[in-house]
Amino acid sequence: MCHLSVGVEHQAFWAIKEMNLNAETCAGERKLQLQELEELRFDAYDSAMWLKLMLGKLRSRLIGPYTIIAIRANGAIELQGSDPDTSSFLVNGHRVKPFRDGAEACVVDDIPLLMPNSLQ
Repeated sequence: MCHLSVGVEHQAFWAIKEMNLNAETCAGERKLQLQELEELRFDAYDSAMWLKLMLGKLRSRLIGPYTIIAIRANGAIELQGSDPDTSSFLVNGHRVKPFRDGAEACVVDDIPLLMPNSLQ
């Protein structure tokens, strides 16, 4: 076992005494630190729960092709999943992208466009 020199032992004793001199102040500071840690933990928990909730909501809507049910005047598009029993929901028209599964495009309806009589 090795003993510290008197000078080093005195410095260590002085540092410990200096740290413990204001016990009430240290206790108050420690309580504040613990309270801040608890608030951070609660914030992290709330953020994680919010993220789980949002991902759960989005995941069910992001999978699969959809059928356009209606296009609203404000640009919103009403979509329904490939299963006809699913309920329809509204999305922003800017977020909708065409679904191409590699099949060739085919003409569904052929509508001839005619000039109005007044312009002919």
